[in-house]
Amino acid sequence: MRLPPLLALLCACVATFAADRKPNILVILSDDQGYADVGFNGGKAVPTPNLDALAASGVRCTSGYVSHPFCSPTRAGMLTGRYQQRFGHENNPAYNPADAVAGLPLTEKLVPQFLKEAGYKTGWIGKWHLGATPAHTPWARGFDQTYGFIGGGHSYSDWNIDLKKEYNVPLTRDGQATTEVPAHLTEAFGQEAAAFIRRNAGAPWMLYLAFNAPHTPHMPTVEREKQFADVKDPVRRKCLAQISLLDDAVGTVTKALAASGQTQDTLIFFFSDNGGTPPSLGADNTPLRGNKGMVYDGGIRVPFVVSWPAQLKAGSTYAQPVSSLDVAATALTLAGVPLPTERKLDGVNLIPFLKGEASGLPHANLFWRTGGGQSYAVRSGNWKLVRNGKQPDELYDLATDIAEAKNLAASQPEVTSRLAADLSAWNKELIAPLFESPKGGKAPAKKGKK
Repeated sequence: MRLPPLLALLCACVATFAADRKPNILVILSDDQGYADVGFNGGKAVPTPNLDALAASGVRCTSGYVSHPFCSPTRAGMLTGRYQQRFGHENNPAYNPADAVAGLPLTEKLVPQFLKEAGYKTGWIGKWHLGATPAHTPWARGFDQTYGFIGGGHSYSDWNIDLKKEYNVPLTRDGQATTEVPAHLTEAFGQEAAAFIRRNAGAPWMLYLAFNAPHTPHMPTVEREKQFADVKDPVRRKCLAQISLLDDAVGTVTKALAASGQTQDTLIFFFSDNGGTPPSLGADNTPLRGNKGMVYDGGIRVPFVVSWPAQLKAGSTYAQPVSSLDVAATALTLAGVPLPTERKLDGVNLIPFLKGEASGLPHANLFWRTGGGQSYAVRSGNWKLVRNGKQPDELYDLATDIAEAKNLAASQPEVTSRLAADLSAWNKELIAPLFESPKGGKAPAKKGKK
């Protein structure tokens, strides 16, 4: 049936608007979550129906990596789209509001700053851990709606506010300290994110939702811990209960998207900030080797999902290596922001690869370095080279040895030499750490050399 001219024109305009609409960008981080501690990676220990539904709505990246094996450097890399070692952010900053060095350098421009210029509403909720001076805070780095804590960790409930204790500092709202002590922090972050989504419907917007769960201290609600009473190890039991609360909070967020009609037009990234902790602290990284702090895959390969119902096929998997560094280039490209030319971005726009429109690998190599050179790794296709201290280089074929159990360096000398040369060339582009991680909760006595 032929439509009347006016109605046909109206339909065409609506279709054009839908096609041209800039997507919302939602980045959800968990903290120290084990590779096997989610249903969509085959985990059975804790039900994660909301995270599993998110994975089913989009693409599960089975070789999804972060750019560092512990907290703050990964966040710095994700928000800049650059290897954080390029600008000296290789360690965790101490919580010190007077330290102008320990934090994400002010010379770096962050994703929300680019997106604000493109007309996006921007928000941060959760954990910051990227510097504590006024100039380093999220409301000074491009986020105009904010709620959370500035340090590297926090109690989840029943804390006594203390300006000097990192895990007891006041929560902040839009740049102002509050006296709020929610019933449970994980639930509060989910509710705040849902409110942001409802408040900014039709924007577009970008929200960085950085949960601190299931990072220690393990403080689930009593009711939720009882649901895991059959788990004998109390540390593991509490960790699983915290993951369950995290899953509920993600459900609060996805339900708010659906209720406000924004699901189709929202690009969601979900991943952990690094690999899970050792089992003694509650995580399960099966079948990977190692844990948080290591450059074996247990420290850097994480649960990783990209969902965008309007563009990505539901229930898909993508096996090629992708990185948290890709968030920036993907977001800026979709927002119509020209990628910066004055600084090198290390990530790529993932959407053409996830849609099957781009052939080849998103990355010829992915690199890691910790401690200014204490350990290194490089992944190239299915090959991965690991260098720990002064030990001989190790080589693994991840296609047949996901657990990195069989060192092939001696039998594959050409591959080992090639990856070692690539690693050396990349390392020459980096600088030394600008600050050291705090020891024993105290700021280091001296800074790293520039």
